[in-house]
Amino acid sequence: MIKKFFKFIFKLIVGIFILSIAIVFLYKWVPVPATPLMMIRSVENFKEDKPFIWEHNWVSLDKISKNLQLAVICSEDQNFLAHNGFDVKAIEKAYQDNKKGKPVKGASTISQQTAKNVFLWPKRSWMRKGFEVYFTFLIETIWSKERIIEVYLNSIEMGNGIYGAEAAAYYWYKKPASKLSQYEAASIAAILPNPLKYKANPASNYIERRKIWIVRQMGYFGKLDYDKSHGE
Repeated sequence: MIKKFFKFIFKLIVGIFILSIAIVFLYKWVPVPATPLMMIRSVENFKEDKPFIWEHNWVSLDKISKNLQLAVICSEDQNFLAHNGFDVKAIEKAYQDNKKGKPVKGASTISQQTAKNVFLWPKRSWMRKGFEVYFTFLIETIWSKERIIEVYLNSIEMGNGIYGAEAAAYYWYKKPASKLSQYEAASIAAILPNPLKYKANPASNYIERRKIWIVRQMGYFGKLDYDKSHGE
């Protein structure tokens, strides 16, 4: 009986492992239709008797302004093109700041955020972190940097019930994502730490300051060239 149980567990683990790789391969080409967070938000709204809001319009990367691509990289993960999914220096700094009791800035890379958004649940736990590391490794191995940023920009929450660049561009600025200006892109990137709390337009003083900082970082970063990313 015990032998059968462990055999079943082993087969289950192997099955999940194969399925996870298959899904990551599938999403290398196929648009992600929905994320766990979208489902969770919908259930939360239903339970609280709130209106159902869900705007998610997938577009290819060439239909997302380079301004927005660069703005989120400068805001969220300036080493995105250089690392293999994990920013070791940022992790070490966060660890040291935590030891000193300082406020800890998130050390999650765009790759880690993409893995979490697409494949996992939002609530923090050591188990989720372990799966996040696993899926980050998979997408960095199987996808290109362009695909990672494309999935990220099409899946991330950018307002209440607003998911992805195209929906966000229309919601905040009444235009497609391909037409976003530098400052418009920076304002959307500025709200990403908490898109349910902050507004891209009209922006608060805090978001205005963040927007100015992001635009400055975009100037320092220079031209966005994915061909210079690691392993390419």
